[in-house]
Amino acid sequence: MNLEDARRILKPKAEKALAKPAPHGLDLALSGFKLETGFGTSVEGSEKTLESVGIDLRERNRSGSYYQVDNRAVYSSARQGGLTVKPLNEALRNPENLDYYWKAVPVDTDKYTAAAFLGEKEGYFIRVDDGVDVATPVQACLLLKTPGLIQAPHNIVVVGENAGVHVITGCAAMREEAGLHIGVSEFYVKKGGTLTFTMIHSWSKAVHVRPRTVVRVEEGGVFISHYINTSPVSSLQTYPVAHLDGRGSRAHLSSIIMGRGASQIDVGGALELNSPGCSGEIMSRTIGLDSSVTVARARVVGGAPSVKGHVECRGLLLSNESRIDAIPELEARVQDVQLTHEAAIGRIAEEELLYLVARGFTGEEAKSIIVRGFLQVELSGLPENLVKYLEGILDSLAASL
Repeated sequence: MNLEDARRILKPKAEKALAKPAPHGLDLALSGFKLETGFGTSVEGSEKTLESVGIDLRERNRSGSYYQVDNRAVYSSARQGGLTVKPLNEALRNPENLDYYWKAVPVDTDKYTAAAFLGEKEGYFIRVDDGVDVATPVQACLLLKTPGLIQAPHNIVVVGENAGVHVITGCAAMREEAGLHIGVSEFYVKKGGTLTFTMIHSWSKAVHVRPRTVVRVEEGGVFISHYINTSPVSSLQTYPVAHLDGRGSRAHLSSIIMGRGASQIDVGGALELNSPGCSGEIMSRTIGLDSSVTVARARVVGGAPSVKGHVECRGLLLSNESRIDAIPELEARVQDVQLTHEAAIGRIAEEELLYLVARGFTGEEAKSIIVRGFLQVELSGLPENLVKYLEGILDSLAASL
């Protein structure tokens, strides 16, 4: 089968789903946006923006890179043997890669996946050969420049047996005009492989964001995900799902979400513990500012014996006009499972502020210290230099509140 045949088979399903809303989040009329390539042809002039989301255009301490502007691939590189980094269309010329094409994410999941398939232009394809440990991160830049555009990258990452890679994806918008980002990502972690995925978003208050991610993890595989969004956004809705299909596989999902302005945010994640001995956890930190509304979801399903899952959802309200909803879900389908959750939403305690002020800090400094402590999450699986970079982002964020 070639790409044309695969698309012909999938097309009727996508067309039927164009009016199918997502189960969560603000429903959008797709007719208000354009499915075109866009006018962006270069990342020039966006260096500071991309640096803020972890992209180094000089590729220091990077094993590979992929840059996409609007719906056009403008650069890709692989700097280590056993690593492939290509635009999706180029990678799909190899029939073997079609084994991963729209296999984890159904094209008819909702109207957003349907639109992404029907208007598919580009995305990145990253593959790590069996036994290869990629020394430094691979970076992927997705930059939205053209107003009113649907940016719909379709991304595929395949980590071979006993292989490992860390992928940093930085997504950003360069204009204040409305746009829609639909990032469809399919991740496949083979037996004994490890994929660490860090995604940092910096959108504008007029942009709508609808990432769609599904992960399949085989025996002994590990998937680690860190998601950070601290910028204003018109609306954001995402719900990545990790299927732990192999015995002893593991997953860790963490997110740090900052609700600013009038943002409408619905974020979450799900772990499907499908094989004996697998385990996972979902950790979220949410801060509500201004008039933002944030829903934080987390779901763990124990579907096999001797699995362990944990959810921790914490929210901090810093405005009387903002709102945070925490919705943890646990589902046990067999007897021998261990599933737990913690959920808490609150405000900065007056006694904590008074204690720090009594120690010589100003009121603003005390607030910053408390917020920074609240944002503390385990940044597991990351190289030390990236941990320091992300901690710097969080330090600056806390100081700015």
